[in-house]
Amino acid sequence: MNPLDMEQAFREYSNDLAHATPDGIISINLPTLHELGLLNCEMNTAKEKRKTNQYFHVMESPEKVTLFNDQFIVWIVPQMIDNQPSTYTLIAQNKDERPKAQLVYHTAGVYNTPNFVLKVLEHFLAEIQENNDLIQNLEKKL
Repeated sequence: MNPLDMEQAFREYSNDLAHATPDGIISINLPTLHELGLLNCEMNTAKEKRKTNQYFHVMESPEKVTLFNDQFIVWIVPQMIDNQPSTYTLIAQNKDERPKAQLVYHTAGVYNTPNFVLKVLEHFLAEIQENNDLIQNLEKKL
């Protein structure tokens, strides 16, 4: 996918982040981290063992960081909201002719560190990949 197409998709999705994905914007906070299993050390170790490594090309602009490979496009958008730094991260599958938005999450306050943003990103990428693998296996059986 060329950079202009990625930028066009980003502009389209960012015009209405709340409706860009089926789940709307996921706020990352203590209950969400607990629900995702990212607070339990044993679960983190098991999940990290099953994760596939994702390698990305990186494009930076003053507005955002774009990560992309043959499977995903990720836009990481830092913002100041009420004088508080926060980050919106949009994940899209890089399929067919057009990226398909999968989910958006928002970090702020103590959760708005590079470590948390990337940890949550890794979790969601692994979850999306796991779901895709499951769907492919089911389609093969049918």
